[in-house]
Amino acid sequence: MDEYQALISVVSLTMGVSWASGVNLYAALLVLGLGGITGNIDLPPDLEALQNPLVIFAAGVMYAAEFLADKIPGLDSTWDALHTFIRIPAGVMLAAGVVGDVSPALEIAAGIMGGGLAATSHATKAGTRLVVNTSPEPFSNWGLSIAEDLAVFAGLWAALTHPVVFIALIIIFLLLTIWLLPRLWAGVKFLFRKLGQLFGIRDFSLENNEVLESTSSLSTSSDIERRLISDRIPVSDSQPSTDIVTQLEKLKALLDSGAISTTEYEKLKAKLTS
Repeated sequence: MDEYQALISVVSLTMGVSWASGVNLYAALLVLGLGGITGNIDLPPDLEALQNPLVIFAAGVMYAAEFLADKIPGLDSTWDALHTFIRIPAGVMLAAGVVGDVSPALEIAAGIMGGGLAATSHATKAGTRLVVNTSPEPFSNWGLSIAEDLAVFAGLWAALTHPVVFIALIIIFLLLTIWLLPRLWAGVKFLFRKLGQLFGIRDFSLENNEVLESTSSLSTSSDIERRLISDRIPVSDSQPSTDIVTQLEKLKALLDSGAISTTEYEKLKAKLTS
């Protein structure tokens, strides 16, 4: 029974530090460091360095910086983007440090799980922040930032004191993330598309998709040729030949997407411009 409890505790702490590092790494380091130096948390041997006063000081300074950056719309997303290269590797190292030197295979497995969980929580946080930043008022951003910090503190407390409950909550979090991330990604793409339109940047990927959808039922180059030629609109000499330019752009998009070969492209281009 004691071995089972010890295993559950290790799994819970591994998942806890990984998840927390993806949300707010410095808050997680601060909690673990302060808990270890005060004797409230019995840190694994490989994580005892976190209770060093120098590490605690550094974590505290960076937590204060993140606390302020998180409250400024736009800056918070920039901060999240930069910390993609910090939070996920830290999640790997913390998870591997929890299991220690039991065996190389177990340490690698813990690191893989830790990195994946840190990446998941980080992507969820960063995507949510981008969507929330579209709101003109700052209060939703502040509230979300404070909620994230409280979630890290509460999550690590649950991982240490109620491991079974925490593991169940992490499973629920992962299921919700599977449902939420595609919707967040759609919202992020919509946001960038609107920003592109605002600054006059054309969405070539969207145009290419439209071209491919319009020609998806055409199986041969002759089919495409008939479709393109039939779509041409005769214009007078006084009008610019905008329709031919549009058709040439569609033809180039088909070439770039691999729907037609270079030879077919040149042949169709010659027919359009003849």
